Amino acid sequence: MRLNIACAMRDPNRAGVLLESLGRNGYTTTIVQRAKELSVLFAQKPCDLLLVGQQLADADGLEMVKTLRGRGPTKAMAIVALLDHQPQSPAEIPGVRRLPAGFGAPALRPNAPTGPGQAPAVKQNPRILFFQAGADECLTLDQDVAECVARIKAVLHRTMSKPQEEVLKMGPIELNLTSYTLHVSGKNVPLTSKELDLLYVFLSSPNRVLSRPYLIERVWGYNYFGSPRTVDVHVRRLREKLDKAARFITTVPCVGYKLIPPGSI
Repeated sequence: MRLNIACAMRDPNRAGVLLESLGRNGYTTTIVQRAKELSVLFAQKPCDLLLVGQQLADADGLEMVKTLRGRGPTKAMAIVALLDHQPQSPAEIPGVRRLPAGFGAPALRPNAPTGPGQAPAVKQNPRILFFQAGADECLTLDQDVAECVARIKAVLHRTMSKPQEEVLKMGPIELNLTSYTLHVSGKNVPLTSKELDLLYVFLSSPNRVLSRPYLIERVWGYNYFGSPRTVDVHVRRLREKLDKAARFITTVPCVGYKLIPPGSI
């Protein structure tokens, strides 16, 4: 079985040698440059691992990792960050400072304001930031390709060995977060990625009133600046696909929506 790897970065040509090597090792690789394209890709087919650069054409790679880790269908997906380069000396390594002249002077706090005669504020190591955001591994574009492939295989081995399916059930609704699929009364119901994310939020928050701004933040991200009414459009489409099970999602006038489990109605 060929595993699917997605690569999302502003300039994928910089990772061309690595992507070619992954292809020779039996992986199917799909390249996107925008976050919007990645959402479409996730809706079309499952992804076993995501390679994400520090920058995409329309988004920041670090913020994308945080967003994906906060969503139901993608929070368990393997993610490997591709960083620009590997610092070679302590002076180049973000987060590492040399002792200032005049040992014993007050220590400079990271990111503290600077003034005359003070050292510049220390930037955090991007590796640490990506690991804190939820990345499984961090590689660099100047790293040995064979080592990169070996590390990617190790990540896939850890994340795919003896997979445990995560399923949310409520009445006739069965949302499988591992296979990214929905079944209603045993029948497979195709949903878009946004519809799956929206249903996940509903199922994980039963009997709770969910405002439109809250749903926007959970499903579209905090940096979404479109109309809150997009929530109404997606809820309407979700209800149409849920058929009779749509009765569990109720409208709260002037606020948003609420999922009421069977037996509570």
